Amino acid sequence: MFNKKELSETDIRSKYIDPSILKRGWSENQIKREHSFTDGRIIVSKKGATRGVKKKVDYMLYYKANMPLAIVEAKSNKHSMGSGMQQGIDYSEGLQHAEKLDIPFIYSSNGDGFIEHDRLTGREVELGLDEFPSPEELWRRYCVGRGITPEAERIVKQDYFFKLGNKTPRYYQRIAINRTIEAVSKGQDRVLLVMATGTGKTYTAFQIIHRLWKAREKKRILFLADRNILIDQTMANDFRDFDDKMIKINRRNISKAHEIYLGLYQSMTGTEEWQQVFKEYSPEFFDLVVVDECHRGSAKEDSAWREVLNYFSSATHIGLTATPKETNEVSNIHYFGEPLYTYSLKEGIEDGFLAPYKVMRKGLDKDLVGYRPERGKVDKYGNEIVDREYNVTDFDKSLVLEERTKTVAKEVTKFLKATDRFSKTIVFCIDIDHAERMRQALINENSDLVRENPKYVMRITGDNPEGKAQLDNFIDPGTAYPVIATTSKLMTTGVDAKTCKLIVLDSNINSMTEFKQIIGRGTRVDEAYGKSYFTIMDFRDVTRLFSDPDFDGEPIPDKDFDPTSIGGYSGEKPPKGKGDEDDEPEGEYGGAPKKFYVDDVEVKLINERVQYLDASGKLITESLVDYSKKNIKKQFATLDEFLSIWNRSQKKEAVLAELHEKGIFFDELKEEIGRDMDEFDLICHLAFDRKPLTRRERAKNVKKKDYFSKYEGKAREVLEALLTKYTNQGISQIEGIKVLKLDEFKKIGGSPAKVVKMFGGKDGYLNAVRELEQEIYAQ
Repeated sequence: MFNKKELSETDIRSKYIDPSILKRGWSENQIKREHSFTDGRIIVSKKGATRGVKKKVDYMLYYKANMPLAIVEAKSNKHSMGSGMQQGIDYSEGLQHAEKLDIPFIYSSNGDGFIEHDRLTGREVELGLDEFPSPEELWRRYCVGRGITPEAERIVKQDYFFKLGNKTPRYYQRIAINRTIEAVSKGQDRVLLVMATGTGKTYTAFQIIHRLWKAREKKRILFLADRNILIDQTMANDFRDFDDKMIKINRRNISKAHEIYLGLYQSMTGTEEWQQVFKEYSPEFFDLVVVDECHRGSAKEDSAWREVLNYFSSATHIGLTATPKETNEVSNIHYFGEPLYTYSLKEGIEDGFLAPYKVMRKGLDKDLVGYRPERGKVDKYGNEIVDREYNVTDFDKSLVLEERTKTVAKEVTKFLKATDRFSKTIVFCIDIDHAERMRQALINENSDLVRENPKYVMRITGDNPEGKAQLDNFIDPGTAYPVIATTSKLMTTGVDAKTCKLIVLDSNINSMTEFKQIIGRGTRVDEAYGKSYFTIMDFRDVTRLFSDPDFDGEPIPDKDFDPTSIGGYSGEKPPKGKGDEDDEPEGEYGGAPKKFYVDDVEVKLINERVQYLDASGKLITESLVDYSKKNIKKQFATLDEFLSIWNRSQKKEAVLAELHEKGIFFDELKEEIGRDMDEFDLICHLAFDRKPLTRRERAKNVKKKDYFSKYEGKAREVLEALLTKYTNQGISQIEGIKVLKLDEFKKIGGSPAKVVKMFGGKDGYLNAVRELEQEIYAQ
């Protein structure tokens, strides 16, 4: 008879927890074991990018495929029955928005029974092994707790759309979809979802629409956007399975025989009655209107865009945005109400679904100290330049320093040559004229590749048909050209450029909404094409906006915000024409030209700085040494505490990996300190002022002690080879069995199995390695 206290957690699951759950009517297809719900944060350092640990739960129990109801955390019998509860609650309630997984029921078990935490009531009870609730019991309790009536239940239980080979919703998409379906089933007619760029807003919208449509709760649906590319991408990608049920409507294409309608605001409205396509449909024609990118558009009560929503006021309205706004000029919260669900950029990066970034800030001399022309100076076209101080806000808007454009192009090219010259790159410029001059400068810096393919650099702006025609090629991961796109406003939003690895900021951006949208161009992950993070090269100090508390938090209203001062529907000035144009520069100085062009003033790079994200998703603004020292001491309060954890650790690499996840970049630190030392010594020296030793010195000390005399023959040769490996490459290279597959170990003892046999088996070999590590780090 086995002793339950000696069973592993795995045994507790298989012998006690699994039978208890299955006996109560849960089928295998309702149970997900060891369920990972994040991808693991991507950690960026000088060496590149690595993945952190995925968050997971021991069990996720589903009533239906779209409705997880419970998680179960298992512990060995050495722990109390409820010892896994706090872990379970943390996972279900999340870190920032208090409801990470939005799971109502949490269980903890050590094999003796279950502790149940009901998030709907806030109560906990103890259950026997044979008292675990059935799927129907939990569903009934869920409906009561969430106020879902039998009539609403029909809608809520409608399945997701799923086709073999298609993706399934991530946890945050599932929460957004389910909350929206529940809200609509209860009669809520205005819903706002806030989801960071790159997190799949249109896919989420598709699932919401499909479930409401299949349940016949909403029979005719209108999807509104403000840019052609948003409509076209939506139809070709996320909405493609609507197939012939779907149509794009405009002045030339009015149909009433379909069920899913997609429309561009600008093609449905106009100043003349005959231009107002939406009035071809009766006010009650649509049951549901979904407004994509609802932070854009006019805020005025009498705007054409608001008129469309007012006309179809009897329909349910769902707004989707990455950037909620709340000021006296614009608001979407006042119209739609508080967000039903928010998934932020910070959460997306933390979960590993979005690409993190590093920032390269570039300081040009004229940007930092300004430029004033000498009296009577004329530009290259003979125009006398207005005598005043010009600074970075003027450059390329009212005064062009041509050498400045060339310097920016040189820096961009230098970075690409040092990394990958075929990294998709977007250069954001002041206006169309600036984008064109930047295109020329980049061509001249990359003439070798332009000679091979003239589409290596393209200007993609609203006024240029040739450039706009290349937009699909730029965002297609499988198409190499164009590589570099210069733009102004056109590519700030709605451009799903998954493989964009470099974003260059050479435009004066003060709008938080626009800044978020631009950063969103790089946040998509596509590891199949080598895209796991991106770089932001900032020439105009735009990335100062990262430090603004509004960057990634809840929308912060102006202190004098008055909802009655605006019409309700959100947004900025709507794009002109078809919604695809860039803005031209504004203003003249008296009778002077809009811009002066100066070609004889030198511009130099005088400083640059690289910044990485810390563990909380914020840019590290202090020195890397100061930041690392502070955060190591947060992890280990004293040297003794660090030494204790280091010496007890079965794998030193695990300690280093945990610090790396918290933003401690050892390679960069060694470079900044200017000394090649072991990570152990780096930690002791940096945080606790201990004199460091090199790996060579540590290896020499081991040899002095005659440690190897206890081993003979080939076993000794293996350990000596491990010490040499440590000396050359560090402690992480000698831990585990994999190192024995290398040629130097094969020459000594043959296969890994034969080598470990020299030490009496795997456990004996690993014990010998741990002894070696103790000798290396002996104080």
